[in-house]
Amino acid sequence: MDCKESLGGIKAVWLIAASNVSAITEASGIVSAITKSAGKVFYKYELVKQTGSLTETITSSVENGTVFYAQELSIVLNKLQANTRNEIMLLAKNTLVAVVQDANDKYWLLGRTMGLDVTGGTAATGTAQGDRNGYTLTFTGGEKELAPEVNSGIIAGLTS
Repeated sequence: MDCKESLGGIKAVWLIAASNVSAITEASGIVSAITKSAGKVFYKYELVKQTGSLTETITSSVENGTVFYAQELSIVLNKLQANTRNEIMLLAKNTLVAVVQDANDKYWLLGRTMGLDVTGGTAATGTAQGDRNGYTLTFTGGEKELAPEVNSGIIAGLTS
């Protein structure tokens, strides 16, 4: 029984331009391989506890006979800095694929067929010394299926 053994939240996110993913091998909801274009890697962002979320919303139209899954990924990257700024500007110009590590150490693939887009965010520093200095980003997409799980054995290869 696993009713009370699950945690919410996100630990890390890997992002890459969808055009740099040449193949995804998936069967029965499990991704066993992600093939990247030569020389391309995922950008990895480790998140501070309780600063990221992933939501998939089932959207259905009975009268039109359609169903899709709206994906929304929200992350916070602390500390304004030039290298993060430059990466965000590059990511925002592309349609993306993301792998998300949740707090249960499960990995999920977002934007598999339709991709994700940066659809909102801020770069800000607060007023008080204890306020956040950093970036908040929102990525959204829509897929015909819920996000498949990614086999943990392929994670190390995302950034190499």
